[in-house]
Amino acid sequence: MSAAIDTERFRERLLDERGRVQEAIDYLHEQHPGSMEDETQDIPSDNHPGDVATVTLDREIDYTLEENEGRVLAAIDAALLRIDDGSFGTCRSCDGPIGLERLEALPHTTQCIDCKRREERG
Repeated sequence: MSAAIDTERFRERLLDERGRVQEAIDYLHEQHPGSMEDETQDIPSDNHPGDVATVTLDREIDYTLEENEGRVLAAIDAALLRIDDGSFGTCRSCDGPIGLERLEALPHTTQCIDCKRREERG
């Protein structure tokens, strides 16, 4: 028999993490409010290919970070919904309990460690 999960404590953790993720996304938006074309036009060296490549790489890194943060934000929101509907801490694959240690490490997880490992192995 597993111990009851303190869902209110996890709700607080998830909300704190949600705030941090949203701040990171907002920061990325502040750093790059315009399009990539706007940025390359502002390069003072006559759009030298090396300068354009640097701007492009920096922007691609930021897009990747924003995309990753967006996925985390969606996972956090889904975890908050699972708290509300009573399914938080239940593996979506086997319907078994997700271990408390795993929830502590990754509170927005949807799978127990065994199912996650099976999924990763393909």
